[in-house]
Amino acid sequence: MVRARAIREGGFTHRIEVGAHSLIADEPLSAGGADAGPSPTELLAASLASCTAITLEMYGDRHGWNLGGLTVAVDYRRDDAGVAQFALAISAPAGLDLEQRRKLAVIAAKCPVHRALARPSAIEISTAAAAAA
Repeated sequence: MVRARAIREGGFTHRIEVGAHSLIADEPLSAGGADAGPSPTELLAASLASCTAITLEMYGDRHGWNLGGLTVAVDYRRDDAGVAQFALAISAPAGLDLEQRRKLAVIAAKCPVHRALARPSAIEISTAAAAAA
């Protein structure tokens, strides 16, 4: 389970706890935040970039491909209709041939985050009173 908790009253800075790990999410100064960490949409793009890179590296390992230096960049925006747009750019090592590069593009679409974003999702919301401190 992932939890987000406000760090201070009246702000947007939140500590995100994921198992034994924690990170900070915030909004930029221009949106009233303290810019203490990436915004939630930047974290979403980071999830896609990291999942894609890991998926490609796992595939490369299984096939004996040297993917050292592989980078995945993701740009996120919403179009005029509010539809999320992700632009994913894979920078593969120079030693790969055209067919290997094409295969990386196919495999990139198989990462779990890509699949979750590309398909309809269901989100169940429940509310409960916070426990008294």
